[in-house]
Amino acid sequence: MRECAEGGVQLLNNFALVTYIPEPLRSFLDALRRELAPDCFPQAHVTILPPRPLLVSPEEAWETMRPLAEGFPSFEIAPAEVELFEASPVVYIALGAGRDELLRLHERLNCGCLEFPEPFFYHPHITLAQDLPRQQIEELFPVAQRRWAKYSCKAPFRVRTVTFVQNTSNNLWVDLAECSLATPGATSGRSSRG
Repeated sequence: MRECAEGGVQLLNNFALVTYIPEPLRSFLDALRRELAPDCFPQAHVTILPPRPLLVSPEEAWETMRPLAEGFPSFEIAPAEVELFEASPVVYIALGAGRDELLRLHERLNCGCLEFPEPFFYHPHITLAQDLPRQQIEELFPVAQRRWAKYSCKAPFRVRTVTFVQNTSNNLWVDLAECSLATPGATSGRSSRG
């Protein structure tokens, strides 16, 4: 662990790669997560590489990850229905279109210094509630289903960028770096930050 600049919060050896969900869906999902789990710190996203420790520096991991991501074409994700994982108590929105691309991107990146034996099979989704007792999760499941059924802006969204993040001792994720996926049909124009 190392210390952040803000108030002695510790940076953990726990990293992930995500894509943030754009507006207006992002605000709806953040509000729904706060309703279901008021103690969480929502940032609506889809995880591409689930949380993992690194045996190399974050900079080295990013230098491995970035070109692999930049060479992957951007794609659309379509949110589907609210579901409940059986193996772990998590309420989530399943994905329709884009699920196969996420699986391929995950497979492409989960190698070399980034490889990690994940505790669960990679299942792309949008988390709505987790880290709560199973009974509470089961009670929140129909609430999430009702809220999602009433929401009208469920249009697919394009995954254009991915963000490398690190967890902290107070369970806030810090953005470390971001890069753009390849534009389908374009030979240049990719940009990166970080």
